[in-house]
Amino acid sequence: MNREDEISIVAFCCNECSYAAADLAGTSRIQYPPNVRIIRVPCTGEVDLTYILKAFNEGADGVIVAGCLKERCHYTDGNLKAEARVEFLKEIFESIGLGKSRLEMYFMSSAMSDVFVNKVKEFTETIRQLGKVSSS
Repeated sequence: MNREDEISIVAFCCNECSYAAADLAGTSRIQYPPNVRIIRVPCTGEVDLTYILKAFNEGADGVIVAGCLKERCHYTDGNLKAEARVEFLKEIFESIGLGKSRLEMYFMSSAMSDVFVNKVKEFTETIRQLGKVSSS
């Protein structure tokens, strides 16, 4: 497969939990798809809708927002605010025909590297089945 044909996924990961889970996966040598580009953010509550839209505009075929476990956000409720934004944007994506499956929110602790890897693999497979976002 050409590099141009490979899908691109952006993952906004909170510093305290999901980024730490991804880092643990790496130090444990647990592989996950190399087409996932992680953007480390202090808290998913800081992930504005425009960041997600910009990721798609710049070539992402799918976007993940991954934060702390529900009710365990290191910044009180940032992950719940992010979840509301993601759900709002998914509804918009569905209404314009992009489909809500191209955007997902996951919750995990820093010790859940297996959950991080499994979610990323599942999401990557979903996006592969959907194909690249049309650039027209």
